[in-house]
Amino acid sequence: MNIRWYGQSAFLLRGNEHSIFIDPFGEIESPQWHYPAVTDVTADLLLVTHDHGDHNAVERVGGDPVVIRSAGTHESPVGEVIGVASEHDAVAGTQRGANVIFRFALDGVTLAHFGDFGQPALRPEQRAALGDVDVLVFPVGGGPTTAVPEAVAILRELNPRVVIPMHYRTPQISFLDPVEPFLDALGWPIEEAGAEAEITLGEPKVVKLTLT
Repeated sequence: MNIRWYGQSAFLLRGNEHSIFIDPFGEIESPQWHYPAVTDVTADLLLVTHDHGDHNAVERVGGDPVVIRSAGTHESPVGEVIGVASEHDAVAGTQRGANVIFRFALDGVTLAHFGDFGQPALRPEQRAALGDVDVLVFPVGGGPTTAVPEAVAILRELNPRVVIPMHYRTPQISFLDPVEPFLDALGWPIEEAGAEAEITLGEPKVVKLTLT
């Protein structure tokens, strides 16, 4: 499975037969935001974790994808997709609203994308719905999402084989915390990559994608 990061929470995953895009964004006018808009991309499936402008630009993804943007059990071109209801904050969504964690499999690899998860911990029913996960894509920049100590505790609870950090400070975005405190706190081996990487399973590791 190949994964490409576009910044923030936006990813394109390509398998042997199907492709999935998650949380696309368009042009955003802000002095704190310098990611170029998602362009020239197609997918079979498009997942939207929540309805904020830096995650929901569905018009940016071509190929007439199936769009899923809600909690529940959904059929899709890649098979079953589980949307787990969650919140974008630690106060039951009253500050930043709802968020959906998506769990699915591509080429036999089970992946969960946490969107802008802001809870300090998983509720038991959320943990049960996620089941076993091979690859976990998680926001680690604090601010509007889960703080680093709680994020590390959640990741250790889920015990994936691969962690892919997202939604943190980069040269293109300035209002989030940097990734290094999370990497230091987790303490797993780090595999550095460019904007995209081939995901392989083995001993637990962090795959850190880097935009140029």
